[in-house]
Amino acid sequence: MKENIRIMLVEDHPGYREVIERAIKRVPLFDLISQYGTAEIALRSVQASTNSATPDLILLDLNLPGMSGLEAISWFKKYLPKVEIIILTQSDKESDVLAAISAGAGGYLLKSSTVKQIREAIETVVEGGASLDPNVARYILDKLKGISVKDENQRNLSARESEILTLLSEGLVKKEIAEKLEISVSTVAYHVRHIYEKLNVVNAPAAVAKAFQSGILPTGDG
Repeated sequence: MKENIRIMLVEDHPGYREVIERAIKRVPLFDLISQYGTAEIALRSVQASTNSATPDLILLDLNLPGMSGLEAISWFKKYLPKVEIIILTQSDKESDVLAAISAGAGGYLLKSSTVKQIREAIETVVEGGASLDPNVARYILDKLKGISVKDENQRNLSARESEILTLLSEGLVKKEIAEKLEISVSTVAYHVRHIYEKLNVVNAPAAVAKAFQSGILPTGDG
């Protein structure tokens, strides 16, 4: 990473905020620029801030007092179109997971995640990848079994695009995919961009979810 990653934390539990704050401060290139207990206060601060004070990434709890984290995603995206959002929550409900991904969250972690997993998720998402808690990834897969979307355009992926999409579904980032397939990172990025365009999605979690829905990726039913 060439520049510090500016991070905002939106979490109502003071004890957990302190845990995350300590974890972030141990990483030289991570900069926790702000933390809030409610989405409303966080959004007001975003509206009032200068460009230099805006975050690159938001760690967002879903179960907040007042406006929920889920409701806040679209507002953060409205005021900060380029910001990355990682959901960090106790909720593994199907509706929350799929709604957060559909709203544009680039990562979804449960609070049972280790500090190391959270750090790696931040780096992965900022680099353009996606980070899903392994249990959440399996949960999405199980819930999407048998669902089919009748849109042939979504199935029109090349062999290479399908291969890369499969690796994305396994949690690999672009650099890892490039190494595995022995191609350049820029080539992977080129294919990923076309995958997003063909599936009409904005990030890797949404691409993976839609691929399972469309039957592009197998659900494991045999």
